[in-house]
Amino acid sequence: MLERFLNKTTFESQDDFAENFKVNIPENFNFGYDVVDVWAKEQPAKKAICWTNDRGEHIDFTFEEMKTYSDRTAACFQSLGIGHGDKVMLILKRRYEFWFSIVALHKLGAIAIPATHLLTKKDIVYRNNAADIKMILCAGEEIILQHVLDAIPESPSVKELVSIGPVIPQGFRDFHKGIESAPAFVRPPERNANGDISLMYFTSGTTGNPKMVAHDFTYPLAHISTGSYWHNLHEGSLHLTIADTGWGKAVWGKLYGQWIAGATVFVYDHEKFNPADMLQMIQDYRITSLCAPPTIFRFLIREDLAKYDLSSLEYCTIAGEALNPTVFNTFRDLTGIKLMEGFGQTETTLTVCTFPWTTPKPGSMGKANPQYDVDLLRMDGTPAEDGEQGEIVVKYDKGKPLGLFKEYYRDPELTQQTCHDGIYFTGDVAWRDEDGYFWFVGRTDDVIKSSGYRIGPFEVESALMTHPAVVECAITGVPDEVRGQVVKATIVLSKEYKDKADEELIKEIQQHVKKVTAPYKYPRIIEFVAELPKTISGKIRRVEIRDKDSNN
Repeated sequence: MLERFLNKTTFESQDDFAENFKVNIPENFNFGYDVVDVWAKEQPAKKAICWTNDRGEHIDFTFEEMKTYSDRTAACFQSLGIGHGDKVMLILKRRYEFWFSIVALHKLGAIAIPATHLLTKKDIVYRNNAADIKMILCAGEEIILQHVLDAIPESPSVKELVSIGPVIPQGFRDFHKGIESAPAFVRPPERNANGDISLMYFTSGTTGNPKMVAHDFTYPLAHISTGSYWHNLHEGSLHLTIADTGWGKAVWGKLYGQWIAGATVFVYDHEKFNPADMLQMIQDYRITSLCAPPTIFRFLIREDLAKYDLSSLEYCTIAGEALNPTVFNTFRDLTGIKLMEGFGQTETTLTVCTFPWTTPKPGSMGKANPQYDVDLLRMDGTPAEDGEQGEIVVKYDKGKPLGLFKEYYRDPELTQQTCHDGIYFTGDVAWRDEDGYFWFVGRTDDVIKSSGYRIGPFEVESALMTHPAVVECAITGVPDEVRGQVVKATIVLSKEYKDKADEELIKEIQQHVKKVTAPYKYPRIIEFVAELPKTISGKIRRVEIRDKDSNN
């Protein structure tokens, strides 16, 4: 498969990769037809997915079966009026129907919008209206279904609701009955253009609602460097990326680059992460490649690894937040495997990483991926020197690189703020050493990274402000050994509640936030104060709160 897109497929050094790595982009590229269906034709029995869950169920899917099921799903969606450019939100956790559906949407030229199952009614209403979502396909669990149903009266664009079961409430269509009874799939006569939008993610910001990051149909090809070279996958690989399908990390590690490389994607569908269970999966299924955020590895190294046969594990990669060198060293000492770090955003693919030919430096993100023209800029826009902090940027004055997002959908002003003068400004700060390795410092804004999640203060503050006790509030991140950061709320109480500033009120506010917005965003730390630090213009100085916390 790689030979279809690359003139040279093996590389020996960073210089070799920089000089010779070039993706040949076909016209009207479509991942469904040009990757999935090609594998189905050339190696129909080749295993695409190895799926299991925490109830002991297990199913394998070959590429021939993936073609069959994605075609049936596409035909079902066609019968529901889904076609080119229509937006479909997928709330499917780690169910295998996600893979049927996203490939089907690609084949139709529609726009897939994966979303986390942790969204509440308010979150879903916002997304429905911001994107004009036409259909929602979700896991058939009562709490998810209820949130979706509650959102519909305020979501005029949504025309169809589909559940994969087991619960199929009134108002929802049955996904599996739909694909069984659908007519034969007929490929749409209108072919997608490479620049058409195929995928969108809502990603958290700090000054407003979540942004809609739009990618075009060539985006999967940008993950060749992710799967074949960062993950170091080959046709015999069984790869596990620990991520829910609602997050961008899923298509980084559970779909595009992995299948282009010819690897099998391992999916463990579980409700609650348990490090012992995950180690058991690695042992029992003979997983060869693992990618997870540092939080996961912090939990893994606390287990007795000697109890498990991890001899199948060949390669491990890590991303999602800054890696503590202690985790790197401990995991290497216990397993003999070096964690190969990588960095990227929802707006990009892999931009900085440790490729197999690069010796990792514990705590460093690695070197710039030559797929992008990566640099560090000072506040004044001039290049930062080695050893000096600067904002990570991607230059595209010589042409837009493969994998850089198309736009913030329906927000030209925000797009212009981050992409101008031939430069994409990531909002992340790092420094580069004399060997070209990048070292992460933090965000230029206030996004909090906790257990691999990106949490925008605005969303949590908005939820807090709906509680009658809260007059003003500020959300910041507090360093945490296990989660990287945890959410802290600094709150000014209303007069009626000032005498009730106790643990009971803290718990009440925490439960309130869990109900109003996604539960993972709730503040684990709450501090009550008389007033918030502000600038002369009245803006809250979160940096002052963070500095105070770091000095305590």
